[in-house]
Amino acid sequence: MGIVNPAKLSGHLILLCSALMTGPAFAQLDLSGTWNPQYQEDQPERIPGPELVDYLGIPINAAARQWALSWDPDRLGAPEHQCQVHTAAYIYRGPLQLRIWEERDPETQELVAIRQYTSTYEQNRTIYMDGRPHPPEYAAHTWMGFSTGKWEGNILTVYTTHIKQGWHRRNGIPSSDRITLVEHFIRHDNHLTHVSVVTDPVYLTEPLIKSEDYVLNNNSGGNWLWPCEYVEELPGADRTKVPSYMPGENPFLHEFADRWRIPVDAALGGAETMYPEYSKKLKAGAK
Repeated sequence: MGIVNPAKLSGHLILLCSALMTGPAFAQLDLSGTWNPQYQEDQPERIPGPELVDYLGIPINAAARQWALSWDPDRLGAPEHQCQVHTAAYIYRGPLQLRIWEERDPETQELVAIRQYTSTYEQNRTIYMDGRPHPPEYAAHTWMGFSTGKWEGNILTVYTTHIKQGWHRRNGIPSSDRITLVEHFIRHDNHLTHVSVVTDPVYLTEPLIKSEDYVLNNNSGGNWLWPCEYVEELPGADRTKVPSYMPGENPFLHEFADRWRIPVDAALGGAETMYPEYSKKLKAGAK
């Protein structure tokens, strides 16, 4: 065995390190598979749905609060709203099956995009991983928006713009078409955590942070279709009017607050109600 020249070996190591540092970034994990949500977190909101005039923990401003108090749940029975899709900022909260797969360049095998299919409303979403820019502000908005992603260690971070108007909570709290969405997909073996951070300059005073958990489903069967059809849910309804309440006329203003014995001001939400310190204020008020 010959003697290795230390200077030559050092040069080779430098070249190797440089190649590793300048080469393409590889995904740390593969998120591909079928994922089923776990509902132990925020179950009342995610399955039966939130109670009316329950805005606790949402950093809404006065405009969002007025919109929500004017919202009549009969609006969901109008034909044009029965099959309205939840946006990318909300759709992960509900009952669904989530399929994830990769799209790679057939020649280079570099990761071009991560694709997602959500069974609820049969939504297809593309998360571009090739460094392309977001479209200009005037580009069309869609339910899933325009998403780009990058790997930060073992965490997939996704940035989404161009999302249509939707809901921050599906009891009337609106989200505007100017929201931006930052998500983190974190996989631990067969467990997937999804964290979302929504910024809304129109209706929120602070970012809204939520999280959901999923488990890998090795049986890919199940219902993947959402055959939503318009039906007559409100017989005899006046087609010339949008179901709504005038200011001060919402009949459900006290329902949630009285049920849980909290002040109405607490039920009306706001950034203050997101933090643990708010409980001290409630206790002081009760005394």
